[in-house]
Amino acid sequence: MNHTRVTEFLILGFPEFPELQLPFFILFSVLYLMAMLGNLLVICIVCADRHLHIPMYFFLANLSVLDICSLTTIVPKMLAILLAKNYDISFAGCFLQMYCYSICICIEFVLLTAMSYDRYIAICNPLRYLDIMNKRACAVLAAASWVVGMLDPLAHNIAISQLTFCDSNLINHFFCEIAAVVKLSCSDTSIIETMSYTLGLFVVLVPFLLTLTSYVFIISTILKIRSSKGKSKAFSTCSSHLTVILLAYGTMIGVYIHPGAMDSADLNKLPIAMYIVTLPLLNPLIYSLRSRELKVALKKTIMKTH
Repeated sequence: MNHTRVTEFLILGFPEFPELQLPFFILFSVLYLMAMLGNLLVICIVCADRHLHIPMYFFLANLSVLDICSLTTIVPKMLAILLAKNYDISFAGCFLQMYCYSICICIEFVLLTAMSYDRYIAICNPLRYLDIMNKRACAVLAAASWVVGMLDPLAHNIAISQLTFCDSNLINHFFCEIAAVVKLSCSDTSIIETMSYTLGLFVVLVPFLLTLTSYVFIISTILKIRSSKGKSKAFSTCSSHLTVILLAYGTMIGVYIHPGAMDSADLNKLPIAMYIVTLPLLNPLIYSLRSRELKVALKKTIMKTH
């Protein structure tokens, strides 16, 4: 049969909500700006205040950089679709967006695992904390998180780019989401689907098990502390990270890992959009509200500006 080979894609956005295009644009624009400003503020404060030059805030700054990258990968194009009806995206641009989003997810879970190891050392081996989590160790853990996150989805995304796309070029999503793009291929996608599930399992399950192991030791150590004040103080050092962990894994499972998740694109688009925009917004808020050092540094910064 004759086919017209696809050279660009059209991202449909949210055609099922025609009357909500402008409200969606306003909502996601506000959330996007708040998330960008929050993460930029965290990065600036951590870099400027020498009292925050410790492992926990070093990793937090990395997480903020990652959140900015994740937002920039998806949200500007989504806003262009909502406001200017700019649906088209080149073949190469689509796969670049897909790959960037994949690596952001991978890096996030690996980085959160590195942060859980930092909290494990801080609580379970406090006397040697600064020796173990020295500058070199922190740099190696952060670099490893970024490198592993970039390499892990590479083969999968290259395999998708080698598929044949013909006839339909309408992506039923607000960005080049893997499942939505693969559905358009006229090639056999069974191997790609297997790779997708394997990659997803590896990206979520392995970091989860490592993080769970760290927190088993952390909770065990906290329970051995006799005074309630000591327990409260020990728990407060990891409460922010634990909240972010629960939020990240909880929303990922709720949005992506449930029966029919791959086939219910219309139902999943809005939750995925909220996941992409609100998680980078909540991360700096959670750390800011629960971290005394960050609050103090923020107050100092505000006083200096006045």
